[in-house]
Amino acid sequence: MSKRPDADVLPGLLLVDKPAGLTSHDVVARARRVLSVRKVGHAGTLDPMATGLLVLGVGAATRLLGYVGGHDKTYDATIRLGMATVTDDREGDVLTTASTAHLDDDAIHAALAAQTGPLQQVPSSVSAVKVDGRRSYDRVRAGEAVELAPRSVTVHSLEVHRIERPTTELVDVDVTVTCTAGTYIRAIARDAGALLGVGGHLTALRRTTSGPFPIERAATVEEAGAALLAGGGAGFLSLTDAAATVFPVRVLTLPETRALGYGQRIPATGAPGPHAAVDPDGRLAALVEDAGAVARVTVGFPAA
Repeated sequence: MSKRPDADVLPGLLLVDKPAGLTSHDVVARARRVLSVRKVGHAGTLDPMATGLLVLGVGAATRLLGYVGGHDKTYDATIRLGMATVTDDREGDVLTTASTAHLDDDAIHAALAAQTGPLQQVPSSVSAVKVDGRRSYDRVRAGEAVELAPRSVTVHSLEVHRIERPTTELVDVDVTVTCTAGTYIRAIARDAGALLGVGGHLTALRRTTSGPFPIERAATVEEAGAALLAGGGAGFLSLTDAAATVFPVRVLTLPETRALGYGQRIPATGAPGPHAAVDPDGRLAALVEDAGAVARVTVGFPAA
């Protein structure tokens, strides 16, 4: 199928409920096919095993993805204790097994509580972290031994919903985790299992929020793409609505709109951080941020 010019497609965000078995790149490729455009990107990778919210940007909205991807995330997950795997999830080969028969609920709660707050977390060796320009998982699959440096993350909360013992040797724990971007839930399972001396990995993972966007607003990639083409519907946010959801809104006067169009600065907003500058017609003109007494454009969205 030939690609239509990206300018012919309404820019915006697609809120996609990713199914298991697809990579984030697979979802982007599906969106490109649905919309017949090239300019589609995603904010925040989800592993193939994982399901849930994946935010895609289409056209000019790809310029928002760097801001969207940096927001806190929430996940529902199931951690299995008593078994460690190469990938820290159910898809990897088993490295070790150990009986959990001696563990009581208090010990499990304590080990998971230790995974909250500011952490120096070592990503899984099969993560998408780049090592000398190549993804870590590509190096591992090529047979290389990879050791990744720890990174600073914060787990704001880890709520335990259920502790179940499917066998005398294993424990499954259902949790909800709220954390900063870049946190690996697989690493939480791995590290809690290591602390308990029995190993741990993920058997299920679902992202339920990404910044201000909840899974309840998501749809399949096909449904979200159709909503974009129709100008509205489940799973689609227009460029202006998307920016207004992420940033405080500054409504521009007509002279301010003209000034931004000429690349000029306008008076400061008086508040920190980027603002969505919306013109009198309701169109997103730019993201602006104070620089002293004036506000400068950090990302522009010129009129077509």
